[in-house]
Amino acid sequence: MKLSLLTDQLCVEATTGAHPSVDPEVTAICYDSRKVTPGAVFVAIEGFAADGHRFIPAAVKQGAVAVICRTPVVVDAVVIRVADPRAALAQLSCRFYGQPADRLTLVGVTGTSGKTTVTYLLEQILEKAGHRPGVVGTINYRYAGQAFTNPVTTPESLELQEMLRQMADSGTTHVAMEVSSHSLDLHRVDGCQYDVAVFTNLSHDHLDLHGTMDRYWCSKKRLFSDYLKPADSDNPLRAVVNTDDPRGRELAAALGTMVLRTAANGDGDIVPLGVVRDLAGLRGSIATTHGAIPFDSPLVGDFNLENILSAAGAALALGIPTAAIAAGIDTTGCVPGRLERIPEGGERYIFVDYSHKPGALENAISALRVLTAGRLITVFGCGGDRDRSKRPVMGEIAARLSDLTVVTSDNPRSEDPLTIIAQVESGVREVCPRRLSADALTTGWQKKGYLVEPDRRAAIASAIAAAHAGDAVLIAGKGHETYQILAGETIHFDDREVARQVLEDMNEAGA
Repeated sequence: MKLSLLTDQLCVEATTGAHPSVDPEVTAICYDSRKVTPGAVFVAIEGFAADGHRFIPAAVKQGAVAVICRTPVVVDAVVIRVADPRAALAQLSCRFYGQPADRLTLVGVTGTSGKTTVTYLLEQILEKAGHRPGVVGTINYRYAGQAFTNPVTTPESLELQEMLRQMADSGTTHVAMEVSSHSLDLHRVDGCQYDVAVFTNLSHDHLDLHGTMDRYWCSKKRLFSDYLKPADSDNPLRAVVNTDDPRGRELAAALGTMVLRTAANGDGDIVPLGVVRDLAGLRGSIATTHGAIPFDSPLVGDFNLENILSAAGAALALGIPTAAIAAGIDTTGCVPGRLERIPEGGERYIFVDYSHKPGALENAISALRVLTAGRLITVFGCGGDRDRSKRPVMGEIAARLSDLTVVTSDNPRSEDPLTIIAQVESGVREVCPRRLSADALTTGWQKKGYLVEPDRRAAIASAIAAAHAGDAVLIAGKGHETYQILAGETIHFDDREVARQVLEDMNEAGA
């Protein structure tokens, strides 16, 4: 593709560095100078760790024929200056890969929690309806019978457009996509117009990026204001909004008639009927304008009921028959790391969950709290180099709702684990001042308290050992993740594997 054709829709501030008649053939687009090949266009984006403008000379040396940047630079290549290189990267990527989103039906799911589960449910529903779904999400990317590892929930625009092109070429018809606030603010989903958009909920998260909850909320709303196709006679319903959430009610009111309102509390267009809740899952039916949808799901907790309603709403907005919706919900098994039960626990109910933010942690603990006949033990920590303000908040939530709270490390990254734990502990002590020792747990504990154990493996072992038949243990924070980052070193660590090993060791010891 000629450079002029690739860039003709950019809002260009200036073009320098080559004779106006030069119009090179473009073979690739790159924003990582290490991946530049001869004939590539290099886009200098300002990242969180490094500014791409520093690497322009290296990119040109490796064969870049053009550079897209924000500040002036003198190199032996075409230099195109724009106000926002990230937005330009998205535009170029869409053009280079042939606007692949136009060949797909896109469902965007946003919110603080629940996005992953909703996309898993939609994937199964779409398959039961005879479609060929793809998924872009937190756990992995999936299409055409394959799963691919992912660095982030919503990839950079270049990788996203390339993947959408591969999806379309492989015969994928629908894509269920988790749309993060980062992706909306950083132009990653520019070029995507969603057929249906879903809002799950909003709670404290990502304030290290957004600064305030209002700014965070403004980012989420952009999925509906900037990226959602307008309603028309063929598609009168475009938005599915959880109106149990106060921000959801605000959003639904603003969107008007194009909204399907989901509500576990019974005040919406899509509501539950006769739901039975226990540690085996959720069973009942969903009342809709298209008739009742029976379901029998292994997903646990009221927050998963909200996720089921959201997925059903998205499917109805797509025109999927109720029978396919019911079949899809019933065949969606445990979502990896989302209240995933460790069956080897026997009469100890042990769950692993990804809840690494206040709202998600409260949802997970609350779900188990009402379903557990015995005591509830929560193991969790907070990640380093992330929003520090949520640490005492999560400590307070865990201690308030649990009988025993075990505070440990998550992914400290470059931070001191003990500093993170101290910040969490400050919230714990607001509602539970009684600190216990590991030895005290082995001899039995009757009163509410908490334990500090920086070693995550030892923390999990202490929690499981302290549990009796009928008790529940929640291991929160990492979920599906299979690593731990300590002082810049990444080691293998899977909460599920650790829990199983602890149980195996206890069984061998006769505990």
